[in-house]
Amino acid sequence: LIVVREALRELNLSETNFNPRAVLATISKAKNELRGPEEYAAEAADFWSGVVKKVYPLYQRKLAESMAVDFDDLIRLTIRLFQENPAVLAKYQERFKYIMIDEYQDTNHAQYVLVHLLAQKYRNLCVVGDDDQSIYGFRNADIRNILDFERDYPEVKVVKLEQNYRSTQNILKVANEVIKN
Repeated sequence: LIVVREALRELNLSETNFNPRAVLATISKAKNELRGPEEYAAEAADFWSGVVKKVYPLYQRKLAESMAVDFDDLIRLTIRLFQENPAVLAKYQERFKYIMIDEYQDTNHAQYVLVHLLAQKYRNLCVVGDDDQSIYGFRNADIRNILDFERDYPEVKVVKLEQNYRSTQNILKVANEVIKN
């Protein structure tokens, strides 16, 4: 957030008019979609994205000058490393022959790509999730990851856990009504 504030100041953009948290959230969304500053700028079509396209490259430059990355870059840069260096990817595919992900319905696109790269050799991927429980859309979770899982991994064995041992019948009834609507 501090780096975004610095970038806004350097661009003479007021924090009152351009909330740093909102700018950072927009940059985060772009990174989770694996769009760097150039890709984001090419698609910027409205006033807000026009502002963010100015901040995003400056934000990245300031991070680089500080020899820092943000959380989203940890995944984005790892994907780039794997895509550009097959030998590095192969090393980590050997290290992670079996992968399990809980709450898969709340993963974003970048997380999907990272897991797909790691699992593509052995395809020993176990995910646990429920599309009815996806709650992190505001954090860029992509429900398509779980909805398309059987298409992406046709050899999958689906095990449905339909018995709930943690909740009372009243809680389940209310939850099912919410899901139904």
